[in-house]
Amino acid sequence: MSSPEFFNVEIIGFVAAFFTSASFLPQAIMVIRTRRTEGLSLTMYMMFTLGISLWLTYGLATLAWPLICANTITITLAGCILSIMLGNKWKSGQPRRLAKTRLAKIKSTRLAAA
Repeated sequence: MSSPEFFNVEIIGFVAAFFTSASFLPQAIMVIRTRRTEGLSLTMYMMFTLGISLWLTYGLATLAWPLICANTITITLAGCILSIMLGNKWKSGQPRRLAKTRLAKIKSTRLAAA
C-alpha cells in the first residue's frame, strides 16, 4: 500500500474513532453529574468495557493508532460509568442482599440433604 493510500485510511480511522468515542461523552457527563444509573444495564456495561479492553489490547498489539486512541478514551468513559453503577448497586445494598439470599439457599439445601 502506498503512503497516500495509507494516510487516507488512517484519517478515516481517526474520524471514526473521534465519533465513536465522542458518542459516549453525553452519557458519561450525565452519569457523572447526576450519579443516576437506574436506566442503564450493568451487564451491558460490563460486557462493553471488557470488549473495549480487548479492542485496546488488539490496537496496542498491532500499533493501530486509531484503535488505541479511541479505545483509551472510550474505556475511560465507560469505566467511569461502570464504577458509578457498581457504587450505586453497593450503596443500595443489592450485592449484600443477593449474597444473603444465596447463603440462605445453600444452608437450606444442606439442611434438607442432611
